[in-house]
Amino acid sequence: MATYRFAGVIEKDNEGYYAFCPELQGCYTSGDTYEEARANLVDAIRLHIEDRLAAGEEICPVESINLTTVEVAI
Repeated sequence: MATYRFAGVIEKDNEGYYAFCPELQGCYTSGDTYEEARANLVDAIRLHIEDRLAAGEEICPVESINLTTVEVAI
């Protein structure tokens, strides 16, 4: 059994929590609480990885993830 480590981003919004993995495009979920969103994200990542492995795709670790803020004038 392989073990993988991925970044997870969990954001609070008006309806609960939204969570995603920036390293796995399209891998996202939500939850009513932070804990639920985190647990759901672990499940979403596991399913995403299982699907990719079943399709014969490699799981390549990302060297770095940077979180930043940007200012946008409109």
